[in-house]
Amino acid sequence: MNPRRKETSIAYSWGTTEEEERRAFPCDSYLADANDILFRAVTVHASAPVIFEWLCQLRVAPYSYDWIDNFGRRSPRQIDPALQELQAGQRFMQIFALCEFHRNEHVTLTTCSTRAERLFGSLAVSYFISKPPKGACRLIVKLRVRRSRGFLTGLWSPLLPWGDLVMMRKQLLTLKRLAERSN
Repeated sequence: MNPRRKETSIAYSWGTTEEEERRAFPCDSYLADANDILFRAVTVHASAPVIFEWLCQLRVAPYSYDWIDNFGRRSPRQIDPALQELQAGQRFMQIFALCEFHRNEHVTLTTCSTRAERLFGSLAVSYFISKPPKGACRLIVKLRVRRSRGFLTGLWSPLLPWGDLVMMRKQLLTLKRLAERSN
């Protein structure tokens, strides 16, 4: 199945270059039969290890609009060293499990919540840190979506890329700000 990719829609691609979108991501092997592929990216003026520390923080909070997806609790603004030790199977952002990671390079997650999969479908996502020879790093996210079947999903699925854009844009900008402050 060929995943949908809306070349002209910011809902499908925000902040990424064509070259970044063409690269292989670890999430590609976890959800090969995706219906949708979404890309998000920001430039971060911080080192890859600092950015990775903040990605580890996603274990406990989404760093997006906390009043929506963190039950009103503020995402932590300090690094918790206990969250830096990763292993496959750990929960991230309440609905994901860690599939694989490479320290200072990427974390790759898949949905592990039946409720979330009924709402959004199956998801596989890689948060990838691109380290150019000189200059700032790029934090690039690729999200693969396999929609579940059903009436509600049919109504919701056209809105998912737009909702994800709003939430993930906020998440990436928050992580960028925190990493740059920590650097």
